[in-house]
Amino acid sequence: MQIIASLPKINITMKTEHYITWWNVENLFDVRNSPRRPEWLENKLNSELKNWTKTILNTKLKNLASIMQLINEGKGSDIFGLCEVENQFVLQLLADRLNDALPNRSYEIILHNSGDKRGIDIGVIYDTNKYSIQQMNGENKVFTYRITKRSPTRDILQIELMTKRGNNLVLLMNHWYSRLSGKYFSEPYRIISAETLSYWVMRTQEELGGNTPILVMGDFNDEPFDRSMTEYAQSSSSKKKVLSGRNPYLYNLMWELFGKEVGTHVYGSDILLIDQFLAAKGLIHRDAKLKVKDGSCKIEVFDTMVKGKYNTPIKFSSRKNSYNKKGVSDHLPISVIIEEK
Repeated sequence: MQIIASLPKINITMKTEHYITWWNVENLFDVRNSPRRPEWLENKLNSELKNWTKTILNTKLKNLASIMQLINEGKGSDIFGLCEVENQFVLQLLADRLNDALPNRSYEIILHNSGDKRGIDIGVIYDTNKYSIQQMNGENKVFTYRITKRSPTRDILQIELMTKRGNNLVLLMNHWYSRLSGKYFSEPYRIISAETLSYWVMRTQEELGGNTPILVMGDFNDEPFDRSMTEYAQSSSSKKKVLSGRNPYLYNLMWELFGKEVGTHVYGSDILLIDQFLAAKGLIHRDAKLKVKDGSCKIEVFDTMVKGKYNTPIKFSSRKNSYNKKGVSDHLPISVIIEEK
């Protein structure tokens, strides 16, 4: 008689990947004299929007969508965090284009009007096939934190998502004060933003648990080594420091790219790495259910959006009231993959 021994059962758990992209899309405005724009902002932007017609807006949307649908090997990202978006109307137009181009996606949007003096805010496009927004007392868990130094600057946007496997993912999105008035003159605004960010990371960890998966992203207008990032946002190149430190340290994923003559924005002759991902310890510790995939952080570069040796982004606004219809944005997108057990 032949005896066949049964093999032990092996429990193989497939990992789900979450592809997340951040992008400063460069002045995605509604059309001039839009009924969706308050009078004070219309007056503020009057000269800037002089030739911003429906045709120009549609060209801008087409160019943005053409890049966004190439990301993630032509599948598009699961989540897009975007800044310099004026309102829900233009963000919805962009999401509609992506839904048409990517039929396997079911994108919806989130945007909060912050009262920014140029009307450019942070928006999110996310795939409802993969996420739902957490609720609290019947309301979406979407929060904003206004940052003020004499006058308000841009808000920080926090969103709490739940994956289809039932795990929380907290996103904190930032667009810090620009350097146009000079790096050091404007630095106090970014330091205030950094302090606010660090405080809210700490509060989120207190409320939801120290190992809550928190991903911070943004156009910080400072680089990983600037003191707003290291001393005030408490971001670090050391995973050990983030994992063992008492403070709400963040692991700056962009250090993996540093020193390679790459950047997300070029100003004059300076190649700047100012768009960044930062991960709280809940995304990097050994037993995390949601964990940053090693080596997955990247700058998205496609030939149609860059020029020159250093992949300088081709701006859509070539000069005041004039537009390069082949341009896209003055920033490059960045992406990272989070694996879920």
